[in-house]
Amino acid sequence: MARKVGIIGSGIVGQVLANGFVKHGYSVMIGTNNPAKHADLRQKTGGKAEIGTFEATAKFGEILVLATKGTAAGNALRSAGAANLQGKTIIDTTNPIADAPPVNGVLKFFTTLDDSLMERLQRDVPGGNFVKAFSCVGNAHMVNPDFGGTRPTMFMCGNSASAKAEVRAILEQFGHEVEDMGSVEAARAIEPLCILWCIPGFQRNQWTHAFKLLRK
Repeated sequence: MARKVGIIGSGIVGQVLANGFVKHGYSVMIGTNNPAKHADLRQKTGGKAEIGTFEATAKFGEILVLATKGTAAGNALRSAGAANLQGKTIIDTTNPIADAPPVNGVLKFFTTLDDSLMERLQRDVPGGNFVKAFSCVGNAHMVNPDFGGTRPTMFMCGNSASAKAEVRAILEQFGHEVEDMGSVEAARAIEPLCILWCIPGFQRNQWTHAFKLLRK
């Protein structure tokens, strides 16, 4: 498995996943195009992750994680450079959350159920192997979550079987049960799970849950 991970995005999701990959023995670089953030990112990763531009991070990573706001995802990938994304597994954690407040706890998306953000990104970067993951749970439960011995379900999808195999191994290492929902179009169903996950948080300040797929 690839051992060098480039994380495009320096917000809380990027920081949590960076620390998770460091914990599990990966070499990590976090990408930000804001030099003022470098010292803070070094502090928040205990000095164990390198810091670089989006372009440098995309070059560094054998596997990449896209961890920006949904509205910034396309520009971040363009800044990273298509040549640096070619042939690489790109874990897409993003959701198409609109710049508008939730209505009765329900977030607004800038996509429809006939299209997803990941489909748009895959069309923009056809040479990248996008895999949707880490998009249906809060950052506190992305890395080795503790639910009393029960592994929460992480839904993923993507067009590349080899990329999904890489991501499956990471998700299992990070303490999740993995449910592969198929090709990129399945992101139309996975991304809205973010809306469902957030409702208890906005309505009752409950943010400590996760999804579990039960089988009989």
